[in-house]
Amino acid sequence: MTTSRLAALERAEPSLVPLARRLLALAESGLPSMLLPGGEAFAFTMAGTRAPDGSWRLERRGISTRYAAITALGVRFLPEDRQRAVLAGRTAQEFTGLLVEALPSVTGLGDAALIAWAAADTGHPKLSDALARLDALDDHTRPRYTVEAAWVLSALAAARNTADVERPLAAARDRLLRSRTGGSPLFPHATGPGLLPWYRAHVSCFADQTYPLQALARAHATGPGDTEALAAADACAARICALQGEGGQWWWHYDARTGGVVEGYPVYSVHQHAMAPTALFDLADAGGADHGAAVREGLRWMTEVPELAGHPAAREPLVLDDLGVTWRKVYRGDPRKAVRAARGLATRAVPGLRLAPLDRVYRPLSVDRECRPYEFGWMLHAWLGGLT
Repeated sequence: MTTSRLAALERAEPSLVPLARRLLALAESGLPSMLLPGGEAFAFTMAGTRAPDGSWRLERRGISTRYAAITALGVRFLPEDRQRAVLAGRTAQEFTGLLVEALPSVTGLGDAALIAWAAADTGHPKLSDALARLDALDDHTRPRYTVEAAWVLSALAAARNTADVERPLAAARDRLLRSRTGGSPLFPHATGPGLLPWYRAHVSCFADQTYPLQALARAHATGPGDTEALAAADACAARICALQGEGGQWWWHYDARTGGVVEGYPVYSVHQHAMAPTALFDLADAGGADHGAAVREGLRWMTEVPELAGHPAAREPLVLDDLGVTWRKVYRGDPRKAVRAARGLATRAVPGLRLAPLDRVYRPLSVDRECRPYEFGWMLHAWLGGLT
């Protein structure tokens, strides 16, 4: 299991290579249990429940089309025999075919975009069907959630070498670039007004940053070159890296107007080992800045978890090899997400207002014992993939 990204990690910080390999092995071993009976769909989540004797019980809950598509995007980088081992006998392309066949019933833009992206990356012969469904669902006159708008651009960038997608790609690219507020390098939660209440319209999340910067970098890399898109991706990446926590934490909520942090917690495992790496690696591959040091700091958090390390009673590993999971997040445990709501309202009125006493009252000592398929899909995509 050697890739340019793992090789770069070994050159820069050899001590982290065993952790990366451990997580990649965990992704392969854990994903099959997340498949629903029949092997044609993935659960939404695996929830862990601890028995009085200390043992764990994992339960599949729900179903998710988008998580299935993300899983295919990552699994495709495995050798064919290992793809089949993960996907109940199917290759990533064959599994993507199941998603393409189901597209007539798909109504979500994000789901359709991810399926089209997977169809493009796996070389599926019915890519044109996926692109047609994506086009039918995407009305550029309406605001969209930024994450879904970014997936549209990534899908079209992936398809541009085999299909004529330049017109919708340009529209998708422009939609993302226009969505930013003033001179802020960060992206909002929606590309325009109308989807969010006024009091939280300024609040965006970590995913609202990584998916657009990745999409813009890919748009630059797969075409004749787009310096404006690459510059926007670079600026966003530089800002989230500058805001990264001392323990390598990728913070959760930002003020899209000012480029500051609204509320840091929860800290999600998938951000640390997968989403930040896949976006920042793609940016570097596209000719943008190299943020490898920030990626390594984020990866290290997975086993050090400083939030829990200082409190022995709360100490709990997030990586559980025997169960085939990584626990989803570390969070405050505050009722009704009180800290997030309070800081969202406060920063709406006074940008940068922290309400510091909340950090003492609601400390991040809780663990969300879930694991979702997309976490492992992006993990494989991050460390085994590459644009070059």
